[in-house]
Amino acid sequence: MAYRYQIGAQRWQFADLKTLLAKASPARSGDYLAGVAASCDQERMAAKLVLAELPLSTFVTETVIPYESDEVTRLIIDSHDRAAFAPISHLTVGDFRNWLLADSTDSATLTSVAAGITPEMAAAVSKIMRNQDLILVAKKCRVITRFRNTLGLPQRLSVRLQPNHPTDDLRGIAASLLDGLLLGAGDAVVGINPASDALTSLLPLWQMMDDLRLRFDIPMQNCVLTHVTTQIKAIEQHAPLDLVFQSIAGTEQANRSFGISLALLAEAQAAAQSLRRGTLGDNVMYFETGQGSCLSANAHHGVDQQTCEARAYAVARTFKPLLVNTVVGFIGPEYLYDGKQIIRAGLEDHFCGKLLGLPMGCDVCYTNHAEADQDDMDTLLTLLGTAGVTYIMGVPGADDIMLNYQSTSFHDALYVRQLLGLHRAPEFEAWLTKMRITNSHGQLQPISRGHDLLGFYHD
Repeated sequence: MAYRYQIGAQRWQFADLKTLLAKASPARSGDYLAGVAASCDQERMAAKLVLAELPLSTFVTETVIPYESDEVTRLIIDSHDRAAFAPISHLTVGDFRNWLLADSTDSATLTSVAAGITPEMAAAVSKIMRNQDLILVAKKCRVITRFRNTLGLPQRLSVRLQPNHPTDDLRGIAASLLDGLLLGAGDAVVGINPASDALTSLLPLWQMMDDLRLRFDIPMQNCVLTHVTTQIKAIEQHAPLDLVFQSIAGTEQANRSFGISLALLAEAQAAAQSLRRGTLGDNVMYFETGQGSCLSANAHHGVDQQTCEARAYAVARTFKPLLVNTVVGFIGPEYLYDGKQIIRAGLEDHFCGKLLGLPMGCDVCYTNHAEADQDDMDTLLTLLGTAGVTYIMGVPGADDIMLNYQSTSFHDALYVRQLLGLHRAPEFEAWLTKMRITNSHGQLQPISRGHDLLGFYHD
């Protein structure tokens, strides 16, 4: 179906829904690279005006990628909860924005309609929202998950402790891991990006993390971020694996480029749940996403990168994950050129994920060839903290020496918690106090050379 708008003598025409969504997107380098972006600000505004008048029901009947050729589209349509959608089904995209911002639309209301919101609806409304709108609505969304601790509670901010090492050296990883724990990080997950995919190299990583957990009774969960098929093999070999990780995207073709399918993810989820390692819950999946992944795989089907990203969240929520993370600036300036684009994308991703019912975190990051710096990341970190982001990354010095990109440090988490009065996951915070790492107010205490945790490194 074609969509039209006229401004004075200028007429704008948008061939179909995916074209309309693409032209309404804020300017970003990836959409220009894909050839789907608006040609000028006037066209972008015309698309926004048309989009604002579009009924939400349109997204139930018109798809951006054909149902017959894409399993993610089939998932979105087949799993759509029409009962949850009913309270908002009469709204246009513009009305939906106003409804989301209304004081009467609270956390409970947003939770009740989440299953009725499709990714394309979330993407569409985000395109006509200002940054402050994205922050305010995301703040109202409440998503709580559990494994060995509880994530997503109000006034809480968790941290993924990321102790990567360029050669997977156990002592190097242990040093970063203990550094993070002693600075109060690690309640979201201790997650290692390995340099090798060989199972013989990975098994010692899982074992070391589990040995540390058991020795000090730490309410944390571990993850080695290798391919899902390798993790299934590790489970078959009885590795002490807590969470299953996988990068996912918003189209079947892009997921195929990752070597995955919905069926494979379901197999991995069942395998991890069969271990019954969670003490508080069975949210065993950990997904990472990022705007531009479909374009980099030449698998975007003419859909803009932010809508593709939102579609990845439909994949994620099917498997009830403990954590979802947009690695927002990691793919590079070909997709998000500078700090302004990275900041906007981070707020969009967080908003869309939370609106769809996901425990959304963000790797506040950039690559060294992007037109961005740590000041831009400070801005995004602060904005996401006010928006109620579930977790961020904790990397020694904010500089990942294995993946070679800039992220957030253990100290950045301390900053945003102090600024906004945020706490860690309650079970983890109690453990830190018991171990004399923090006081009863959650503030760090001096660590003596004889602290028990340091003995693990020397052993």
